[in-house]
Amino acid sequence: MDVKIKVKKYIHDNRNQTVTLLQKLVQERSISGNEAPAQEIVIHHLNHLGLKVDVWDPDIDEMKSSPFFITQRDSFSNSPNVVGVLEGTGKGKSIIINGHIDVVPEGERSQWTSDPYSGEIIDNKMYGRGTTDMKGGNVAALLAIEAIKMSDVQLKGSVIFQSVIEEESGGAGTLAAILRGYDADAVLIPEPTKMKIFPKQQGSMWFRLKVKGRVAHGGTRYEGVSAIEKSIAVIQHILKLESLRNERLLNDPLYKGVPIPIPINIGRIEGGTWPSSVSDLVTLEGRFGVAPDETMENAKEELENWISRLAEQDEWFKDYHVEIEYFGARWVPGSIELDHPFMSTLSNAFMNVFEKDPIIEASPWGTDGGLFTQIKQMPTIVFGPGETKVAHYPDEYIDLDELFRCAEIMAYTILDWCEVNE
Repeated sequence: MDVKIKVKKYIHDNRNQTVTLLQKLVQERSISGNEAPAQEIVIHHLNHLGLKVDVWDPDIDEMKSSPFFITQRDSFSNSPNVVGVLEGTGKGKSIIINGHIDVVPEGERSQWTSDPYSGEIIDNKMYGRGTTDMKGGNVAALLAIEAIKMSDVQLKGSVIFQSVIEEESGGAGTLAAILRGYDADAVLIPEPTKMKIFPKQQGSMWFRLKVKGRVAHGGTRYEGVSAIEKSIAVIQHILKLESLRNERLLNDPLYKGVPIPIPINIGRIEGGTWPSSVSDLVTLEGRFGVAPDETMENAKEELENWISRLAEQDEWFKDYHVEIEYFGARWVPGSIELDHPFMSTLSNAFMNVFEKDPIIEASPWGTDGGLFTQIKQMPTIVFGPGETKVAHYPDEYIDLDELFRCAEIMAYTILDWCEVNE
């Protein structure tokens, strides 16, 4: 029997067990700091498959020296990373399949139709926090590896499955896996792309601006300078920068139909101390999109230079500079050449399953993939089941048929990329 037919049959025959595995994972509320119970399920499954398993709590002190390290936590104790390796016989290309186990909180439960950790199935869709972002993609990858292993297919290259923590907060789990020495010839991130192939992904960083004014009594507000009014000028100035930066991507076909490829979003404003006082300080916090082929350092430099030009349009800013700082989450951008062999391998696998060409676009959000390309220059593609539009939302779900088709594509990609040892 042809190897791919054999693997496809295994995926089809083991649908029920796979759905149960996903349900178990979804039923664990694996928000940041509570990943261990879900990771125990992953560990048990990897051991059951006979893979070489590595489990460790990332060490913050070991990662502090990396310029890519960011976290809001004091410790990752009892928040383990998990890696399972299907070792090849040699002389084949290797692949890392990297997915995060952490999920964002469920939010207001009254907005959910059913319990956000139920794993309930309705009309072939499984509902629950993390179904699409991204436990569904993780389970599809596990099924692909399982189908190859249990079909007695021997690969030349190794397959490294990584279930990491802290993606939703900036990628500390993946950074820890890279620093632990895991390397490969290609990386696949099964984030929810609706089965589109993303060879490019934007990065982003959070920033904070402090806009200064001069306090005065509200009855004689003309004696003061309102930081609130000045912040309006700052926001308008930032929107001009957003327009300028996005003009550079107008001719990129992967951004066709995307109105703002790399947005600059002001998400939070705080200012003033009293209704009858002129505000002397406003704080603006936002998210700064970074282009796939841009470095974080260059993006920061452009933002800082642009903010310094405020003084050209308003003399107030010459003496009262807008302070800028970076905080919180950060995702590194990344890209792979469209003619890279890994792109061809994944595209061909897609065509084998769907009998049509895949849709190739640029990712509108960041993932841990940029860490692989920026730190280790590993070619990385984002591709997986599920829709971003339901990620982080109430009634998050994943289409189960899509999950199993994705598992087929991943299995075929592994077989062709790592090569079968005849």
